[in-house]
Amino acid sequence: MNLERKQELEAMALKVREHIVRMSTDGGCFIGASLSCADLFVYLYNEWLNVHPDRLSDPNRDYLLLSKGHDVPALYGTMVELGWMPAERLKNHLKSNDHIYWHPNRNIPGIEFHSGSLGHLPSVGVGIAMDIKLRGGKNRVVVVTGDGELNEGTCWEAALVAQAYKLDNLVFLVDRNQFQANIRTEELIPLEPLDDKFRAFGFEVKRVNGHDFAALEDAFSSIPLASGKPTAIIADTLRGKGLPSIQERADRWFCNFSSEEVQQLLRELHGEADASLTSETLTVR
Repeated sequence: MNLERKQELEAMALKVREHIVRMSTDGGCFIGASLSCADLFVYLYNEWLNVHPDRLSDPNRDYLLLSKGHDVPALYGTMVELGWMPAERLKNHLKSNDHIYWHPNRNIPGIEFHSGSLGHLPSVGVGIAMDIKLRGGKNRVVVVTGDGELNEGTCWEAALVAQAYKLDNLVFLVDRNQFQANIRTEELIPLEPLDDKFRAFGFEVKRVNGHDFAALEDAFSSIPLASGKPTAIIADTLRGKGLPSIQERADRWFCNFSSEEVQQLLRELHGEADASLTSETLTVR
């Protein structure tokens, strides 16, 4: 990936984070985890996935399933920057006149599947990947999971089926931001060594910096990592990426900020110092 393209993706990711911050008021959103996976969506939809909302009936298109559905602000923001929906529509977040809510809704073109209850979409992804294999297709399926979500046994049941049927068209992309709700994953139910766990379930695994577009390019350009094996990409990320005042804070999970605080956070996102903005002064409602 050349420097110019990398900078273009970084600029888009910044705009996506702006959308996420703006959605963290008037009812709030799961801002921390949405900020951690913004780069993943920007990379996938720009550089890897063959998908567009105008061609959802195309039998050769790829699929992205957002299993960690509470991070949908990052997906909405990416769709806006791709021109799939107008930015003004995001103001309908949590309003009764639209389908833009805390979790994905298939009434929005480009959203593949409803999600919210964690642990379900790996199985849906396995089913889609199996269907593609049976039809002799070349489509690819990416299931974006949270790391805390991997405590759900259904994720590992899906993994067993994926390796049994040699679904090398299936990718589990783990947003490894080290947090599950309001506690660190390793303090609740330790996941590490996560690489080895996926390998034990028959996956080929690659671990990357989830905020480095060149590293993501290196990982995804090699998929399938091994013929006849599903792929697990573990993307190490920072919850609250871009906002030092809330970054890696267990209590900055779901946030509902005032309009004034949103403006402060937007300035912080752009590196503009504000002496009055600290992690302690920001209110969580």
